[in-house]
Amino acid sequence: MVRKSRAVAVALVAVAVSCLVPSTTRGAPTPTAGELARGRSLVTFGACNDCHTAGWRESDGTIPTAKWMIGTSVGFRGPWGTVYPANVRQRFWMVDECQWLAMVRTRGGHPPMTWHDIRGLSIADQRAIYRFIRSLGPAGKLTHPDVPPDRLPDTPYYDVTPMTPAPR
Repeated sequence: MVRKSRAVAVALVAVAVSCLVPSTTRGAPTPTAGELARGRSLVTFGACNDCHTAGWRESDGTIPTAKWMIGTSVGFRGPWGTVYPANVRQRFWMVDECQWLAMVRTRGGHPPMTWHDIRGLSIADQRAIYRFIRSLGPAGKLTHPDVPPDRLPDTPYYDVTPMTPAPR
């Protein structure tokens, strides 16, 4: 437990220092063409659109970029309740880059969101994701609020409850 707490503290200090230098990266940074290309690649390869872009899988990945990352109303239900893929484009207009980096380092979550995978990226890659998605501009509306485990959602959802197979 001490080792995990120390690792979280070190990560938070690293993010805090990276947010202080250079100061031009705070708020709404001006991304380079290389950062935008890298961010787009990471969003695509990281399968972010699979959940955060309505119709992505059904379209075989042909949804226009203008419709990427606006969330969906199809939830993922498990023992934790029902969670919805966020409208990341709206969320990135509510938090600055340093807040995003802190979220990556400290936020937990429920399946299918893979915060732990994003934590494995370099800070430069995490920044590239933020800058690419933010460059798309805000679009759509905020997604459905999460539903607690004791209530059924009023939207379509995938049941992602872990199951233990019966003994053979």
